[in-house]
Amino acid sequence: MSQGLQIDSGTGELLAEIRGRVAVLTLNRPEARNALSSHIGRAWGKLIKRLGDDPQVGSILITGAGPAFCAGGDVNGMSRSAEVSETTLEERIADLRSYQRILIGALAGVRKPTVAAIPGAAAGAGLALALACDIRIAAQAAILTTAFARVGLSGDCGIAWLLTRLVGISRARELMFLSERIDARRAEALGLVNRVVADADLRETAFALATSLAEGPTVAFGFMKDNLDHAVTSNLLESMDHEAENVIRTQLTFDHKEGVRAFTEKRKPVFQGH
Repeated sequence: MSQGLQIDSGTGELLAEIRGRVAVLTLNRPEARNALSSHIGRAWGKLIKRLGDDPQVGSILITGAGPAFCAGGDVNGMSRSAEVSETTLEERIADLRSYQRILIGALAGVRKPTVAAIPGAAAGAGLALALACDIRIAAQAAILTTAFARVGLSGDCGIAWLLTRLVGISRARELMFLSERIDARRAEALGLVNRVVADADLRETAFALATSLAEGPTVAFGFMKDNLDHAVTSNLLESMDHEAENVIRTQLTFDHKEGVRAFTEKRKPVFQGH
């Protein structure tokens, strides 16, 4: 893939560029398997909001530099943090709650399609980051694991919520308790990833998918995400009422009218995102 318009994230640990209508975010700590850091956390929320609000961006593709996607939290940093006596328990809880909202909450709140390209390890909070994306493409070499039980932690960054809704309560408990390393094919069978491709094809395949989504009816995609989020906590009648409001709103868009014209003219629609 050719390089696009570079965006300054404020840190070399998070690279950002726009290629066509696709924003590509790359976690860039390959020496640490792209483990999350305070630098990434500070840059992430602002960048995600900026891309979500940018009318020139139709989709967001997230990946990691080197052979890993994201190894989760920095374990060495965790041990140092646990020894800091000046910070109270309440302050540490508040800090983590804020960090989770910046990292996972901001990503899940984006109303544009998001795609995770997983070249290798996605562990702990790194797995949660991938699961918070709408679609996940994994290389054959990818390994997924909740990892938390291996370091005596209960889990964070929405991992319990995300896993339960993707694979069900029983499988979520298994994945959390055992913290097994799940290869790409089993991850696909469990529903943790949508597709598995050859290692060499991952980035091109994921970018092609993100491009296809970016060229789609992005307003409708946003309402689709809203409908799907609402469906998690509503009954059928409430969900249908919510869908009725949103589908009427999308009927008023240029993209709907263009879709109808393209259908009758037997051509590919050219959506404009409004």
